[in-house]
Amino acid sequence: MTALLFKSIKQAKRLIIAVIGFTVLLIGLAMIVLPGPAIVVIPSGLAILATEFVWARRLLRKVKSIASKVKNG
Repeated sequence: MTALLFKSIKQAKRLIIAVIGFTVLLIGLAMIVLPGPAIVVIPSGLAILATEFVWARRLLRKVKSIASKVKNG
């Protein structure tokens, strides 16, 4: 019983993080065409997703790498 509850709590946490992360990410993508700081919001959404998903962690590293190249010229 305890193992089942622990697994479901872990899955619930992962689901909540996914919903929040994808919501922030989609808002950031919408800000590409709408007024707003998309450059800040998109990496924030990826950072939230990166706490639970490896693919988001890899994508966030790529975004950081591109940003540092642009910054350094």
